[in-house]
Amino acid sequence: MTRLTGSALRLTVLIGENDTWHRKPLYTEIVHRAHAAGLAGASVFRGIEGFGASSRIHTSRLLSLSEDLPVAVVVVDTEDRVRAFLPQLDELVTEGMVTLDPCEVIRYVGRDENQGDSGTKGKNWL
Repeated sequence: MTRLTGSALRLTVLIGENDTWHRKPLYTEIVHRAHAAGLAGASVFRGIEGFGASSRIHTSRLLSLSEDLPVAVVVVDTEDRVRAFLPQLDELVTEGMVTLDPCEVIRYVGRDENQGDSGTKGKNWL
């Protein structure tokens, strides 16, 4: 298990939920590559409304525009590990935005393999 505390770098990739890589959702490919690269963790968040460089508003409130909602893929790890991962994003992300933010990891705890799902509610995140 990766240990991570203190100074870190947060990578955020903002894309559309309909963006694909070889017929798979792009966010899935990013998460799987981050996992294969040994990064500390990755999460995907689906937005309910937003717009990007095209200035077209995508929202879940209107049925006709409810497709291709914004998606954020967030990865946190050490600066060196995140920066080493960036070339893979150059290959994958042709539309969207990639940002980096310094952050501080206060707590990073994985699930105890012997514990299972019971008793962990509210104790683990990321």
